[in-house]
Amino acid sequence: MNEIRRFAGFCARLLREWCKAEAGVTSIEYALIGLLIAVVIVGAVTTVGLELQAAFDYVASCVANLQCP
Repeated sequence: MNEIRRFAGFCARLLREWCKAEAGVTSIEYALIGLLIAVVIVGAVTTVGLELQAAFDYVASCVANLQCP
């Protein structure tokens, strides 16, 4: 029974230390900021890529038909 209490005390101390640690919180914040930046970059590149594809398709159809409206 004494070993269980020591283990419970150890777990409680470990949990308190983990909750007080700011280095972990800071790294999580940086990871979330990095994730947000990556999502914005992917969205922007996808949008620009689709618009660029449409422009190239337009030019290709103009060249193929020898007509541009």
